[in-house]
Amino acid sequence: MSAGVAFSTEGVLPADRTDGWTAAVSRSYFPLDLSYRRPEAFAGQLRTWGLGHVQASRLCSEPALYRRRREHLRDQGDEDFLLTIPRKSPVRFLQMGREVECAPGGFILERGNEPYVFSYGAANELIVAKIAARHLEARLPDPGRFCAVCFDSGHGVGGLLHDLLLASETHAPELTVDGDTLVGRQLIDLLALAIEADPRAVLSRDTGVRRAHLRRIDACIARRFCEQKLGPADVAAACGISLRYLHDLCRGDGASFGERLRKARLAAVREALLRKERRHTITQIAMAAGFTDMSAFSRLYRQSFDETPRDTRIRVLRHAHEDESDQGTGRTPGGTDIYGIRKMPRK
Repeated sequence: MSAGVAFSTEGVLPADRTDGWTAAVSRSYFPLDLSYRRPEAFAGQLRTWGLGHVQASRLCSEPALYRRRREHLRDQGDEDFLLTIPRKSPVRFLQMGREVECAPGGFILERGNEPYVFSYGAANELIVAKIAARHLEARLPDPGRFCAVCFDSGHGVGGLLHDLLLASETHAPELTVDGDTLVGRQLIDLLALAIEADPRAVLSRDTGVRRAHLRRIDACIARRFCEQKLGPADVAAACGISLRYLHDLCRGDGASFGERLRKARLAAVREALLRKERRHTITQIAMAAGFTDMSAFSRLYRQSFDETPRDTRIRVLRHAHEDESDQGTGRTPGGTDIYGIRKMPRK
């Protein structure tokens, strides 16, 4: 079997336990920021073992919050997914605008190349499998659509997945390299089957017709997101489908109409703020992208990008090149707003 990692706070000075735990978790999964309810009393144990393309682990600890920030992704290589099964207490998970609570008897999928917040408020035991995206995608196309959804790990194929992960910890030291690889493939197959057996996955199955409709929906949102009163009925009419079918398509793809619209608007604002000019206020930019409630906008922006809109602007201006003055007023020769959202009057 592949060599694993073991870490325990037992025998570590109380003042050093949280730093040691943060380092061990970041090595085993990927860089994370952690916070603790009672740092002085924190205790935890972590053990990993390799199974071919899968790295399995058992994590036991007191309450903690794990945050994957935007800056953690800058030097990230190939993407990985985490399959997490809580065994003692519920976990909460927030990613890509979706939030879920998963109790023992369920499992969730987490995407490594997107920010997230993961936490549990009581002592917990987690069984985790880290899987390279390319290997999971070969068996489960577009696995990101199933992130932040709670699936069954107590019955049927999900139960087999749970039991095989537990058994692999005991028997992994006895396996050959070929045995490791075979068990890893079986785990990926069982994960895909457990998700595909869920009615929500059946609904989101990638048929050609559904994908074509979804492409039209996304294209319409991309053209019209700056319309502050744009609603699902408007997009459904533009795409020639019923409102009910539009909601069915969006839910099946893993993101509601509202989530898709917010994502398009936030992306436009983000792109505008990353430019090196400040001709327009943050409020003007947000309103031009379709937002009407500035407090809600600021909250959504921070959730999505792990910083406030003002933080983004300050950071970009701080690192602007000295030749920024050559850009003039920030307009193209034809007078078009460089933000590409819509023209806005000069203050």
